[in-house]
Amino acid sequence: MAYLNNPIFALTFILMEILGYLAAVLIGLSLGMIGGGGSILTVPALVYLMKTPPVEATAYSLFIVGATALAGAFQKYRSGLVNLKAAAIFGAPSIVAVFLTRMFIMPAIPQQLGTFLGINVSKDLFVMLLFAILMVAASVSMIRGSRNGIEVDESIPLHFNYPLIIAEGALVGVLTGLVGAGGGFLIIPALVLLTKLPMKIAVGTSLLIIAAKSLIGFTGDLAHMQIDWSLLMIFTTLAVVGVFVGNHLSHGIESKHLKKAFGWFVLIMGIYIIWREMSG
Repeated sequence: MAYLNNPIFALTFILMEILGYLAAVLIGLSLGMIGGGGSILTVPALVYLMKTPPVEATAYSLFIVGATALAGAFQKYRSGLVNLKAAAIFGAPSIVAVFLTRMFIMPAIPQQLGTFLGINVSKDLFVMLLFAILMVAASVSMIRGSRNGIEVDESIPLHFNYPLIIAEGALVGVLTGLVGAGGGFLIIPALVLLTKLPMKIAVGTSLLIIAAKSLIGFTGDLAHMQIDWSLLMIFTTLAVVGVFVGNHLSHGIESKHLKKAFGWFVLIMGIYIIWREMSG
């Protein structure tokens, strides 16, 4: 990179990279402390701090989100907070959908999609705007929290609404494939409403679903994308370490308030991304 010969640019580049790796730790910490949501920051961190092209960032995000979710799911499983049957039923269509999306749909999207309100809509712009909209939706879910009223009576036996579970799983899979986010804010309410899982078990089960569909979905990119394994492994390792540290710090901390505050942060970030991308 020739511009790194300029000391100012070189220093800026180094600082941005350091901030990117700190963001990786923050992503893991948030997952460990509040049980989810942090992965929504992975794509912005990769695009704006690590200077990764948006489409590649969504692929990297699948791997990073999958690995961190797997670490979280392992901890939940040890505590008996994962329902393997629900994970398999919801996860199967989701895994198929995200893999097919990454393997066929994403490569088929043209680099230029046309114009909208006088703005040239590129593939990268489309991905970032779709991701920002998802961030805003996820932030609303985090801010509202338990006011959604989706907690169930734990004495009610589990009941699986198979058609809706399969449809919801496939929809979440396509969304994950397009933007590289886990989609936990969609999976958790679906598990509670469509399988009658208690909230705590739904959270743990969602982590296993996110891990499986994200990691398998990532393999759909391997045939047509050059992967920067060095960046990916360092970022992922820091995020996974953050998960375990965050889980340790979470004991004795009221996660409800942390999640609400984090939701406001995600909302601001989502609005900022829309403004930044639309303003060129």
